[in-house]
Amino acid sequence: MAEITVITGGVRSGKSLYAQRLAKSVSANPVYLATARRWDDDFGQRIKHHQDQRSQHWQTIEEQKQISKLHLDGKTIMLDCITLWLTNIFTDNQFDIVKSLTEAKTEWDSFIKKKFTLIVVSNELGMGVHPEHEVSRKFADL
Repeated sequence: MAEITVITGGVRSGKSLYAQRLAKSVSANPVYLATARRWDDDFGQRIKHHQDQRSQHWQTIEEQKQISKLHLDGKTIMLDCITLWLTNIFTDNQFDIVKSLTEAKTEWDSFIKKKFTLIVVSNELGMGVHPEHEVSRKFADL
């Protein structure tokens, strides 16, 4: 079973950079598991910023949802980020909480059965203001 460390914080709080440093302290060649979708040009620039922060010592794998299919035994993996991974599942399930939660749990449980060191980056969602829109409230609940 995976050894898991979770790094959480607010948007643009430096959690990805912190997680990168942690992963590099564990492995000379960590894996960067990127879950982001390029939703628009602004988000594309955010992805580029994260890419530019990594050295050539990183192996980058882009996988939006099906993380359990990856063969990562024995590796040190930085998953950036679990919030975007869950967003992809939630969006693809037309914002259905039950269906999304079932899919996410199944995928996650299968993923962490493997032997690797996992550093998970997550945005903090529950300590902010009450979300204005129904979909945002559903996502916070999810």
